[in-house]
Amino acid sequence: MYLTLATTAEADDGIVQPDFHARGQQTHKLYQRVQSGRHLFLEGDEARHVYEVQRGILRLARVMENGRRQIVAFGLPGDVVGFPAGDLHHTDCDAICDTVVLAHSRRALENSDMDRDLHHRLMQAALKEICAMQDHFMMLSSRSAAEKIASFLLTLADRTGQACGPYVSVDLAMRRVDIADFLGLTTETVCRTITQFRKDGLIALDTAQKVIIRDLDALRHRAEPA
Repeated sequence: MYLTLATTAEADDGIVQPDFHARGQQTHKLYQRVQSGRHLFLEGDEARHVYEVQRGILRLARVMENGRRQIVAFGLPGDVVGFPAGDLHHTDCDAICDTVVLAHSRRALENSDMDRDLHHRLMQAALKEICAMQDHFMMLSSRSAAEKIASFLLTLADRTGQACGPYVSVDLAMRRVDIADFLGLTTETVCRTITQFRKDGLIALDTAQKVIIRDLDALRHRAEPA
């Protein structure tokens, strides 16, 4: 997310390690389970696979030279993460809740003769990621804090929201500090803006991790650039 049961034999680290045959063909779907707080890969790791999120949420982040963390994206169900920079992963990737991914060999991305349908799907996902990343960077530089947070909530509502009578329920699995590091804000600004949305009747907080969007139209209006 930018502003974007098969084999399950468990390894000791809680990750199911995929096994590909010598010719690189997948004989069955290869799932990995990533426990909350565990890494799927680290920046600089060799990128042997890309991963399609089936359930849960992944956090992709980089630590800059000044020590500050920048969250590059959240991987939501349906997203493909782990596209390499050259031969290496260019971000850390960990699970912010228990997550299941489907692993695809990089060869499926690079060689259309292996599985043309999968190759096409992964290429489309890569192009979508580029476009979404460009939109996210533009949003970071041109929108106010309220506009950013409203857009973020609307994206979650569109991707993972559940109807709750006349309202929309959104699971907010990421912490406020994660949202801040994703949107280029401070944690205090995120908390203050969410509180203001609640006071204005746009949202309600069922719990700290569950938001009820009470007025979608008003929230969309807050997301529009001034």
